[in-house]
Amino acid sequence: MFENKPELTLEEAKKALDLAAEQVERNLAEFTDNCQNHSSVHLKYPKCNNDQWTCGFWPGEVWLAYEHTGKAVFKKAALHMVDSFDYRIRNKIAVDHHDMGFLYTPSCVAAYKLTKDEKAKEAAILAADQLLARFQPKGGFLQAWGSMGEAGNYRYIIDCLLNLPLLYWASEVTGEEKYKETAHKHITTCLKYSVREDGSTYHTFLMDMESGAPIRGETCQGYKDDSFWARGQAWGVYGTAISYTYTKNPEYLDTFRRTAAFYLKRLPDDLVPYWDMIFTEGDEPRDSSSASIVACGFLEAAKYLPKEEAGQYRRLAAQMLKSLVDHYAVTDFEKSNGLVLHGTYAKKSPYNTCTPEGVDECVSWGDYFYMEALTRFVKEWEMYW
Repeated sequence: MFENKPELTLEEAKKALDLAAEQVERNLAEFTDNCQNHSSVHLKYPKCNNDQWTCGFWPGEVWLAYEHTGKAVFKKAALHMVDSFDYRIRNKIAVDHHDMGFLYTPSCVAAYKLTKDEKAKEAAILAADQLLARFQPKGGFLQAWGSMGEAGNYRYIIDCLLNLPLLYWASEVTGEEKYKETAHKHITTCLKYSVREDGSTYHTFLMDMESGAPIRGETCQGYKDDSFWARGQAWGVYGTAISYTYTKNPEYLDTFRRTAAFYLKRLPDDLVPYWDMIFTEGDEPRDSSSASIVACGFLEAAKYLPKEEAGQYRRLAAQMLKSLVDHYAVTDFEKSNGLVLHGTYAKKSPYNTCTPEGVDECVSWGDYFYMEALTRFVKEWEMYW
C-alpha cells in the first residue's frame, strides 16, 4: 500500500523539528503565563486561561522542544507551567470530565519523567485520582463528561484511550493497582462496543445506567452516527498501541491492526484524512492532526511487531510525515503562530451536535502530536504517555 509515496528522511525530520522548536520559542513570550486556545482563529492562537481540556498540549510542545534543543529556556518555561496545572487540579478548576490524561500527561508526567520534579508528579497523581472518580461500575467505563449518573451523559468516548496512560503511569509510580485495574475495565468495555466489525469506531457510546448494558453508538463531532470521525479513528489506533505497551495484551495489538487497516483504506491521495473518513475526496476540510496521531501510533506499535510488519508501519509513518512536513507545516511565522495547518476541531453537520469551531485551522493537539511523531522518528524516545 502506498509504495510510490515519498518518505521523510532523517535530515528532513530534524530540520522540521528545528523549525517547530523555533516557532515554540517564539511563542514563549505570549504563552508562558497563559495557555494556548484549543485552536487558532484565522491561523493565530489566542491566549486562554488554564480551563480547557486541551491546555496540556502546549506544555508538551515545550518539553519536546527542550528535548530536541537542550535549551534551558524551554525547561524553565515548562516547569513554570507546572505551577498552573498543580493549582488547577488542587482547586478543581474545570476538571469534571475525563480528560485528565490529555491535560496532565504532556505537562506534568513529562515534567516528572524529564526532571523528576515532585510537584509535577503529585499534580499528575491527583489528576489520576480525579479520573478514577469518573468510573461507572455499571457498564465498566470512565464517564466522559457531564454530571455523574445523568442518563443523557451515561457514556464514554473513544478519546479516553489516550487518558488511560495516566492511570498506567500512576500505578507504576505509586505501586497501587487500582489505577491500572480501572484502565483495564474501561478499555475492555471500549473495545467490546466502540470498535465495529470492519475496524471503524464510534465516537461516543451510551450505556444503560440501571443495568450497565450497551445502548448505542453516536457521534458528537463526526459527520453522523454511523460515519468514521477521523480523530476518533486516530485515537483508536494510537490508544490501543499504547495500552499494548503497558500491558502486552495481544487483544490490544490485534485491535490496533484492525483500526489501522480501516484508517488506511479511507485515506485520500496525500495520506491526510478528511475530518470525517466518510469523505475520501472533494472539498471537505482535512484533519491534519489525525495523521500525526496515527503516525505516533504506528511508530509505537512498530516496537513490538514482527520485523517485516514493523517496517511496513514505519514506512507508512514516514510517508504520512513527509506529506505533513511538505504540505501542511507552518513555514511562514508571520502567517500563523501554530505548527500545522488544516486541522479541524469540530465541524457542524446536519447530523451531529457539536459547536462548530476550529475548522481548517491549527489545533493544539495537532501541533503537539506532529512534534511527537517527528521526535519518535529521529530518536529512541521515552514517551510521555
